[in-house]
Amino acid sequence: MEKMTYEQAITRLEEIVKQLEDGSASLDDALKLFEEGTKLSAFCSKTLDSAEQKIRSLSEFRQEGEAE
Repeated sequence: MEKMTYEQAITRLEEIVKQLEDGSASLDDALKLFEEGTKLSAFCSKTLDSAEQKIRSLSEFRQEGEAE
């Protein structure tokens, strides 16, 4: 999952949701899909948090430059 992009993870997560919603997966498959979805969700959350932190750092850097 480390080499997966945010966009790829979201696409796969959407696929998993559709599969779980249609109810055709067996219990074992549904559990595997749920586990994969949970990992993808955590990956996406971590990626967004990292992007947010970068934006905050850049904004602070910019504000400090304007104050000088």
